[in-house]
Amino acid sequence: MTSSSFFAQMALDLHEAPTAERTVEKIAEYAQLATNCDDAGIMLVHARQQIETAAATSHRVGESHNLQMIHDEGPCLDAIEGAAHYSSSDVSIDPRWRKWGAAVADLGIRSVLSVRLETKARRYGSLNLYADRPDAFDDDDLAVAMIFVRHAAVAIANAHNEEGLQIAIDARKLIGQAQGILMERFDLDADRSFEFLRRQSQTHNVKLRNIAEWVVANRADPDADFAVGPDA
Repeated sequence: MTSSSFFAQMALDLHEAPTAERTVEKIAEYAQLATNCDDAGIMLVHARQQIETAAATSHRVGESHNLQMIHDEGPCLDAIEGAAHYSSSDVSIDPRWRKWGAAVADLGIRSVLSVRLETKARRYGSLNLYADRPDAFDDDDLAVAMIFVRHAAVAIANAHNEEGLQIAIDARKLIGQAQGILMERFDLDADRSFEFLRRQSQTHNVKLRNIAEWVVANRADPDADFAVGPDA
């Protein structure tokens, strides 16, 4: 397979992934095929103190990521907030990450290449490639990885946007159903039924979507007290 057909197939597969989670998993799988690595993983950052291993081609990838959190050092973390990419030809002797390097060398990892996953609007995390041998990654691997993360970052952004949009659409439909139930049961108009849902949300400190979900779930119960809500 040529490089152009490989990336075309990858882009198609990422686009067709049903969830953001599966998108991230596919990115790691393709990264292992596209570069000269033995394992690959995705580290995603949700907030400064909320970093997770979102995908890994082996258990030791997750261990490597966890060790960076424990020692507060490592190329995957640095790639998120520092330069766009970091590499090490031999982590066991790399002076930049002495504690982490020694620990992951015990896992059989010797080389690493970490590249930031980002779009113009947001930094998502890092794509991390691992090899069992020293000097595994060269400039060609970096060039491929840089192309790869551009495809991957767009796919992750689209997946998150689509999931967020679907959640919003589902919530709107649910609220509409709840309004219809309240309008029929209490002879309310659309504005008053929505105000009722909003007031219940504020009173019980529960999301409007959850209030609507409770109303829909209890619509057939003649004894349901809609003025009490889901905390009853």
